[in-house]
Amino acid sequence: MNCWKSVNLNKQYGMRWINLISCFTSLITFIILYVPFSMLHQGNSVSDSGIFLFVLAIILLPTLHSLLHILPLIMINRKMKLIINRKRGLPIFTFYADARIKKYAYILSALTPTIVLTFPGIIASLLFPSIYVYFLLFTSINVGMSFLDFLSIKHIIKAPRQSFVEKDDQGFDILLKAN
Repeated sequence: MNCWKSVNLNKQYGMRWINLISCFTSLITFIILYVPFSMLHQGNSVSDSGIFLFVLAIILLPTLHSLLHILPLIMINRKMKLIINRKRGLPIFTFYADARIKKYAYILSALTPTIVLTFPGIIASLLFPSIYVYFLLFTSINVGMSFLDFLSIKHIIKAPRQSFVEKDDQGFDILLKAN
């Protein structure tokens, strides 16, 4: 295997910039979603009955988000090393595949939390007009958390079709088969 590109997002962009843009992404997502939903649910008043579940969901969101990255790899029977770190008492899952992961499998793994949590959040916002704001906030925060995934995908999508991705502590390498 030949290394086509090594990517270290922390070194390239800096975590402060990534966190700042992630927060802006959440804010803009909420604004874009809130305006049409508030017009749709115009006659309904927002109830505070869902605040406890909302706070619980926000607390568990990083754990759920990191676990959903692993789900597609489990479904395609990829062997991986799973590391569980605790941040503020909650488990955060990190995976390192035993072998290289194909480009499209890695992209699917990066997009899974966004797809699996965003669409149900939007549908729930339509179905539950009295607590739609909480679902929109949850969805917006999840999209903001996915910003780092989108940055990774931006680099991987430019790679040749038959490339592989190998993740390490510093970032990831995009590899090509040697001829």
